[in-house]
Amino acid sequence: MYCYPYPVASASMKVAHITTANISLRYLLLNQLNSLVQDGYEIVGISPPGNHLKEIYSFRHVPIPMTRHVSPVQDLPSLFSIYRILVRERFAVVHTHQPKPGLLGQVAAKLAKVPIKIHTLHGFYFHENMAPLTRRFYKSIEQFTVHCADMTLSQNREDIKTAIREGICDSSRIGYIGNGIDLGRFDHRRVSPLSIETRRTEFHIRTGDRVVGFVGRLVQDKGLLELFEAARMILEHEPRVRFLIIGQPDQDKPDALTPEDARKHGIFDSCIFAGQREDMPELYSLMDVFVLPSHREGFPRAPMEAGAMGVPCVLTDVRGCREVVEHNRNGLLVPLRNPPALAKAVIRLLTDKETATRMGKEAVRIAHERFDERVVFDKIKVQYARLITAKGFQLPSKETGSVSRHAGGYTLHAS
Repeated sequence: MYCYPYPVASASMKVAHITTANISLRYLLLNQLNSLVQDGYEIVGISPPGNHLKEIYSFRHVPIPMTRHVSPVQDLPSLFSIYRILVRERFAVVHTHQPKPGLLGQVAAKLAKVPIKIHTLHGFYFHENMAPLTRRFYKSIEQFTVHCADMTLSQNREDIKTAIREGICDSSRIGYIGNGIDLGRFDHRRVSPLSIETRRTEFHIRTGDRVVGFVGRLVQDKGLLELFEAARMILEHEPRVRFLIIGQPDQDKPDALTPEDARKHGIFDSCIFAGQREDMPELYSLMDVFVLPSHREGFPRAPMEAGAMGVPCVLTDVRGCREVVEHNRNGLLVPLRNPPALAKAVIRLLTDKETATRMGKEAVRIAHERFDERVVFDKIKVQYARLITAKGFQLPSKETGSVSRHAGGYTLHAS
């Protein structure tokens, strides 16, 4: 049995989830954390402060200062802040996400002697196209993070092979969980023709216009510059195409882009910059093709959502994207940083209706077969239960709390 330096209540297993940004708690982890609350876990989200937590009712949030880039001067105070919170709150489990909070959170948890330490790998930051020294630096961060954690959960099968091949960890300390979405929400049958027409009017999309969609942070790393260059080629072939760009500029990143970059490429008038949106099922319903020409991914959520809505996808042939799209089945894979190939693939799906329809139907089938988020939640809970019982703790009771979903968000019901 694990000898904990301070008592832990077994009736409500207290778990900290640490992320780089509060937007991750809201848009990437909320359903997962709500599911854990339903099973009796007491969840606390730890991240920098922000405006994305207003609709969260099921768990408490503790703000900490944390940058999204490497900065020893700022990272040391962040590490100390996390350590103080972990000691004060007496968590039984610390669960980290993404490289920066993974490193800081796992080190802090080890110093605070938290008994159970879990890290979710949302895709290795290092990749084969990096400069050798940069790649080695980010690889060393991942090695140290995984070494501190009791268990690493990978969304991506290829990352598990990479971790073992690169000597980051052995197979006993890393497991596959995949990634998923709310298939009940992303269902084209639940979107009314009126709501689609309302969005077409909002964005001035005319009858006969074709829509190519992108969802993600506005940064070069997502392949937006390649998309802008490909857009010029697409417009030469199909002048009635509108490019629906959903997402916000990520000013914390050195490769941040703005709508002005589309103007520099001469395609601004054909672009719709919608910003951050909450009505994603309706917006996917506008799209004829979804595009994500990203340079690297863990297991991207947006093409899963688009596929579940019946939209064929064009993705780059990189680790992570290959988890979502099978080439010529539910979409197309194109070479990295290759605007002509990207344009050719998009034009093919815009002009070959039979192929696009076939791939859209197959995308829905694959989404329901592989991308149900509830399966992911169950895998995570299995790992929680295994580690909790191995440390000699009792599993939480589902009677300690539950969450109900309603139009205004989520409500926590405590017994």
